[in-house]
Amino acid sequence: MKTNPKDEFAAFIVDQMQSIGPAVSRRMFGGHGVYLDGLMFALVSDNTLYLKVDSESRPIFENMELLPFTFERKGKAVVMSYFQAPDEVMESPDVMQYWASLAYGAALRAASKKQKGSREET
Repeated sequence: MKTNPKDEFAAFIVDQMQSIGPAVSRRMFGGHGVYLDGLMFALVSDNTLYLKVDSESRPIFENMELLPFTFERKGKAVVMSYFQAPDEVMESPDVMQYWASLAYGAALRAASKKQKGSREET
């Protein structure tokens, strides 16, 4: 059976991210979401890795002039809270570990904010 090159790239990315924990990928919208402990912290689209950002980590990506993940919906560009990973992540497991940890930290903070926002005071 022939494998899809997009699936192979996503599998490579997930393999490289095992240094931060048991990452897995799930197909979604023509790409793949990358998850750790049920939190999506990266996505792969068109053989490009995008990492989760938040207000704390976004400046790091912007200072490197990395681009956000965008797509079109109803003729309008939608910008998501994922930015392109630097090319160096593909060259070194240590660099991948740093950037994957940065993205997972952003995912954890986002999940924490959602939990606090939905929790009722007692």
